[in-house]
Amino acid sequence: MEIYHTPVLLKEVLDLLNLKEDSIVVDATLGEGGHSVEILKRIPKGLLIGIDLDEEAIKKAEERLKEVGDNFVLVPSNFKEIRAIVLSNAQGATQILADLGVSSLQLEEAERGFSFMKEGPLDMRMCKPCTRYSAYDVVNTFSFEELRDIIYTYGEDPFAERIARKIVSERKKMPISTTLELADIVRSVYPKGYYRIHPATKTFQALRIFVNRELDNLKKFLEDAPLVLLPKGRIAIITYHSLEDRLVKKTFKENVSLKPVVKHVVKPTKEEISINRRSRSAKLRVYEEIG
Repeated sequence: MEIYHTPVLLKEVLDLLNLKEDSIVVDATLGEGGHSVEILKRIPKGLLIGIDLDEEAIKKAEERLKEVGDNFVLVPSNFKEIRAIVLSNAQGATQILADLGVSSLQLEEAERGFSFMKEGPLDMRMCKPCTRYSAYDVVNTFSFEELRDIIYTYGEDPFAERIARKIVSERKKMPISTTLELADIVRSVYPKGYYRIHPATKTFQALRIFVNRELDNLKKFLEDAPLVLLPKGRIAIITYHSLEDRLVKKTFKENVSLKPVVKHVVKPTKEEISINRRSRSAKLRVYEEIG
């Protein structure tokens, strides 16, 4: 079986979650089960509850987890439903993990339209029935002002206005249909030599967040997850951009039932970054229920 995704900050997650053999662990962003496989090995008398919108990812994770044990339940759903999912399977959770990165499975499959490095349709929907717009709809039908605001708000791109104007100009000639067409349009706006990362990174991030309502879903998850956390339970969140990280930090700082396990944010080592470039922007925050 081909596995795409290398779990980020795996050692740090396993150490800081403080797992016991009878732990009840929720992997709220299961993906292909990279973190969960290692978690399951450490909870032979416990229960793992895995949540993911992507049913293909769940199938891959299930194959891997079966090789470790059968004490797991996998639920195809949005992690914003964590409260209902946990309480229908257990009295609560001793540990919760959420890795907010886009899975390599989604990035590697060009037809999903997430990657600016591969030719594919402009889609970006993590769950087609759950989503009102595709990236194609946004790029080709939203007004200049709407595009500018989406790219600036969710991508924090300083060239949002220029990019939105260029998109509107180009789509008048013909619809912008593919990922590489959009990536080239964004690249053409950037001054030569200005960028350290691919110029389309922030625009694609912005569209993905908007299309999938990621920040709304994350806010609901962050509000409800602590409600199912048992006394002295821990919750670990891995973020990849400042919008997510600020929301995590602010929400949990305001929650008087939680305290940080480590004072400073945990980042990947240089060694991990050299092995897995996608980990370079990862930040791990871990909190404990005061009880």
